[in-house]
Amino acid sequence: MQSSSQPASQSVGSSPGLIRGMGLGSATALNMIDMIGVGPFITIPLIVGAMGGPQAMLGWVVGALFAVCDGLVWAELGAAMPGSGGSYRYLRETYGPQKMGRLISFLFIWQLSFSAPLSIATGCIGLAGYAAYYWPGLETVYAQHDAVLHIPWAGPLQASWIVTPGTSIAVAVCFLTMLLLYRRITVIGRLSKVLWIGVMGTIGWIIFAGLTHFNAARAFDFPPGAFTLSHKFFIGLGGAMLIATYDYWGYYNVCFLGDEIKDPGKNIPRALLLSILLVACLYVVMNVCILAVVPWRDMVQAGQNNNGLYVVSLFMQRIYGTWAARLVTGLVMWTAFASVFSLMLGYSRVPYAAAKDGNYFRAFAKVHPVHRFPYVSLLALGVVAAAFCFLRLKDAIAALVVIRIIVQFLVQAVGLIVLRIRRPEMPRPFRMWLYPLPALLASAGFLFILFSRPNWQKEVRYAAVILLTGVVIYMIRAWKDSEWPFGQGLKTKA
Repeated sequence: MQSSSQPASQSVGSSPGLIRGMGLGSATALNMIDMIGVGPFITIPLIVGAMGGPQAMLGWVVGALFAVCDGLVWAELGAAMPGSGGSYRYLRETYGPQKMGRLISFLFIWQLSFSAPLSIATGCIGLAGYAAYYWPGLETVYAQHDAVLHIPWAGPLQASWIVTPGTSIAVAVCFLTMLLLYRRITVIGRLSKVLWIGVMGTIGWIIFAGLTHFNAARAFDFPPGAFTLSHKFFIGLGGAMLIATYDYWGYYNVCFLGDEIKDPGKNIPRALLLSILLVACLYVVMNVCILAVVPWRDMVQAGQNNNGLYVVSLFMQRIYGTWAARLVTGLVMWTAFASVFSLMLGYSRVPYAAAKDGNYFRAFAKVHPVHRFPYVSLLALGVVAAAFCFLRLKDAIAALVVIRIIVQFLVQAVGLIVLRIRRPEMPRPFRMWLYPLPALLASAGFLFILFSRPNWQKEVRYAAVILLTGVVIYMIRAWKDSEWPFGQGLKTKA
């Protein structure tokens, strides 16, 4: 039965369907530009600072291994349930579409209202950060505010807002992306390949420059005790892996476009695993090359100041001079924009899928009558992301990763095992290799990231408040519409 947010016959039945117009090439390209984005270019100082030296490369390597483990979870679920919505669809079917799965899938959409715009906003903020290499005045702080809300059972909730000239650039990028995505998916598939060429060209140039000017003594200038397995080492590794996790995320973007992928049973797993392996290799080589040119102690200082994070620009400036630094800055900004483009495209399909299922507001199920894409969902997501552009980059990344791990990734990794037990007969075009080991390793990795960092309670409080607020909202809706756990949808709203 339908809830009050989605009548049975409106929006869904009368809307035209989506187009399966994206092949393996377009899907992999979208994943890769989503994964790369501005993250590795602007977070290198943060990850090096977390571990205090070049040993921070362990964060990239271990992060890649956990990305593969979690990617296998997404690959099996995406091939078995190749529809729009990604985790929303998987969580609903895994835990029961008319029982606990309805609550868990609703909570996923609820947290997505915060985490998806946060993810998009980090790309926009990073783009504006690199623009500050051209115009240093963009980092001038016009206004800032630190808000603290004391909650007895949760402790203080802190949020910092900042206004700089760069903020206006970040907001403008959000609206430009919405404008470009306001069109048919087949056109977007071709555009993603063009953006992909720019991304690969940027990374290729950085790697070439680093290899031809490689200084092994600088790249492997490890401080004393760098690999001593102490408490400090594991705390640093946890912080480095949080940032690496943010930089690798995006390999699952293709799962949110399941209704628009050709031969999804094969292409979804292939696009997932190809993008992880290719990006992992690029990350490790690129960052070793940068460490071989820019002293890691300079990066640590930039990371602590949370300012002047355009390390790739400084890298090129040391090798070729100002002209190269200005050119690579433009290319990194291109890469950041490509990531924002891919993120907004993928996430805009998730509220659409939930609304079609009657578990979200019915307006989000509307499809454009001519270009056939969920335009209401796209516009809403872009506006909220523009608002989050007023956050600091470091705070936005930490909040995004912790919220997503608690409310989505852990529940989904466990859910794959639950689904294997509950529905062994379900057709699975792709089965997880070495089942269930990858799912268990992914879960262990996420828990390590959550609880092995300094001041880990701060972001966990955010996630807890979002989770509990979502439960309250769901229960009110369920009681009103006689849905689980108060009924089975026997009452519908006229």
